[in-house]
Amino acid sequence: MEKGARLYLVRHGQVEGYEKIPIYGHTDVHLTEIGLLQFEKLAERLRFTKIQAIYSSDLDRAAMGARIIGRYHDVPHHLLSELREIHFGDWEGLGLQDVRERFPEMIQHRMTDPVHFRAPGKGETVAELSQRVMPCFEEILIRQQGRDFLIVGHGAVNRVILCSALGLDLKRMFRLHQDYGCLNIVDYFPDSTVARLING
Repeated sequence: MEKGARLYLVRHGQVEGYEKIPIYGHTDVHLTEIGLLQFEKLAERLRFTKIQAIYSSDLDRAAMGARIIGRYHDVPHHLLSELREIHFGDWEGLGLQDVRERFPEMIQHRMTDPVHFRAPGKGETVAELSQRVMPCFEEILIRQQGRDFLIVGHGAVNRVILCSALGLDLKRMFRLHQDYGCLNIVDYFPDSTVARLING
């Protein structure tokens, strides 16, 4: 089989305020000590892989992780705003319980139509997120064909990429869990896509 591209897709590590199940979106926050350790462990795990390019969101929680993993790989690191988490509008920075208590009807709407739901205050829909992320990802994939590469992203960003790889409708994206610091591995061949690992 002709060699394709191998994607190592990582979610950022644990963030400050994680215990409140925060909705950070575009809000820039730092990793906790555990979050940093998660990336140190990932860096060791990926140390001897042949990663030839690194991409990440330009938000600190993803960019920091990419830099840690990149210590073992003398390759370019591209910071891309297109790979930022979904923007949550007025919900940015709130804890999940706060949102549930203050916006119960909106939470129900989000569950009913997760793809087109928009948080108040000009939040971004999942459909819009996909329209932002996927052209960027497809350009990366073309550029890295035949090579192994790393992306450090966010929960929703990773789910959009994985839905595309698995041929899943976006409305099913939240059936794919993405833990802090998790690793996904997907191989892209000219005529097929194979998921090797999900949420590892």
